Amino acid sequence: MQDVRTAAVIGLGSMGWGAALSLLRAGFTVSGCDVRSDVLQRFSDAGGKSCKAPSEATVEADVVFVFVVNSSQAEDVLFGPGGALEAAHAGTVFLLCATMAPSATVAIADRLEAAGMLVVDAPVSGGHAKALSGEMVVMGSGSPEAFARAQPALDAVSSKVFRLGDRPGPGSQVKMINQLLAGVHIAVTAEAMTFAAKTGIDLKTLYEVLRVSAGSSWMFENRGEHIVSGDYTPRSAVDIFVKDLGIVASEADRAGAATPLASTALSLFRQASEAGLGKEDDAAVAKVLAEKSGVVLPGMTVIR
Repeated sequence: MQDVRTAAVIGLGSMGWGAALSLLRAGFTVSGCDVRSDVLQRFSDAGGKSCKAPSEATVEADVVFVFVVNSSQAEDVLFGPGGALEAAHAGTVFLLCATMAPSATVAIADRLEAAGMLVVDAPVSGGHAKALSGEMVVMGSGSPEAFARAQPALDAVSSKVFRLGDRPGPGSQVKMINQLLAGVHIAVTAEAMTFAAKTGIDLKTLYEVLRVSAGSSWMFENRGEHIVSGDYTPRSAVDIFVKDLGIVASEADRAGAATPLASTALSLFRQASEAGLGKEDDAAVAKVLAEKSGVVLPGMTVIR
C-alpha cells in the first residue's frame, strides 16, 4: 500500500486486544505491547508486531492507543523507563483510552503536549464484543488537528466517535458518568437475580422475560446472562469497578454532588474484591448477595 499507516496499542487486555485486531483488519501496521508473554505470542500469530516495552511499539507509530487500567499505569507506560515517549516522534497522536479521573487525564495530556505530541482524551465503551468487531463508542475530546490525524484509526476501531470538546478532559468526564450508570446497573442486576433465586424463580426464565421488558438495561442483558450461566470468566473484572466507582465517589465529593446509588454499588464491589473475587467477572458481585441471602447461584458450589 502506498500510504502505509502505523499504530501502536499499549495494553492488549479485553478492549485493547479488540482495538489492535480491528486496526490490523483495516490495513494498519500494528505494534502491540503487553506484560504477558502469552498474549504477545497470540498477537504475533494474528499478524501484529509484539513488543515488550512501549518504546519499541512507538518508534514508527502515527497513532498510539493507551489501553491500560488506570492513571498510574498510564504514567508508567508513557513516561517511565522504556516508556512510549522515549521513541515517539513529534506530532504522534496519543489516544488516552483508559478510564481515569478527568484531572489525571488532563495532567497526562499536558505532559504529552509539552513534549510535542497530539492528544485525544478517548475513553471507550461497548465491551469486549464491540471491541473485537471494531464497533466501540469513543467519548472523545481534543484539538481538531489531533482528531484529524487520528480519524483513520478511530474509524477502524469504532462505530461512533463523540467530539465532546477541543481539549482533553470532557471525554473522561462523560466516561465517568457512564461508569456510574454501568456500575449501578451491574449491582442492581446482581440484586434482582439473587432476590429472584431466593424466591424460587427460575433464573433462565426470568432472564428471558426481563431482557425484553421495561426493567432491562444493556448491563442486565449482558451480565444477567453471566449470572444465569454461572460464567464468571473476566471480560471486565470486579476490581475495574472498584477503581471506576472510586473515581465517581472522589469526583462527586470534590464537586459536592450526592451519589448515594453509586456509593452503595461501590460498597458492594469492594465487598466482592475483599472476598477474593476481584479478578472474576464484575457480575460476581452477585455471589456476595447470594451468600448474604443464603442461596446458591449457578457457578457457586457452597455458601461460605
